[in-house]
Amino acid sequence: MSSETFQSLKNHFLIAMPRMADPSFAGTLTLVCEHSPGGALGIIVNRPTELTLGEIFNQVGIKEADECFLSPDAVYAGGPVAVERGFVLHSGKDHWESSLAIGQGLQLTTSRDILLAMARDEGPDDSLVALGYAGWGSGQLEKELTDNAWLTCTANQQIIFETPFQRRLDAAAESLGVDLRLLSDQVGHA
Repeated sequence: MSSETFQSLKNHFLIAMPRMADPSFAGTLTLVCEHSPGGALGIIVNRPTELTLGEIFNQVGIKEADECFLSPDAVYAGGPVAVERGFVLHSGKDHWESSLAIGQGLQLTTSRDILLAMARDEGPDDSLVALGYAGWGSGQLEKELTDNAWLTCTANQQIIFETPFQRRLDAAAESLGVDLRLLSDQVGHA
């Protein structure tokens, strides 16, 4: 794929089509955080795990005595790659040690300093903590799009941070005027 025809999907949602066969992505809404001709990286934003943020603080050794904010917030399964690695998707203009700007005040941070701030209840107003990420090699995501595995739309922070996780996939599809329940899970050509 030539760089002249490449169109980045950074700061877009990938909406899994009903026929998605890969169990790692079936029923998921994924935020594309980086996309270049070399590949793509995304975070699934609608698949909570049974882990809580407070448990993550304990696992990484954040013990701020009585100050520790033991959040009951769920930790999400961000994708099937590097599931032991943590990512914080968040709003705000704060710059942490290792952050990637995604778009209009939306960032992805991988450094421990943001977790320390969150443990002290001094972190970003809106955040989603995920373990693992979704990754695609060069041309892989483009092929999946050509195969109609995904719908895409511009990302919406309200869907990520304010919509209950069970509704995020449908809310993203509805932003395109699509009702996923009405789409067939069969594939074919007329």
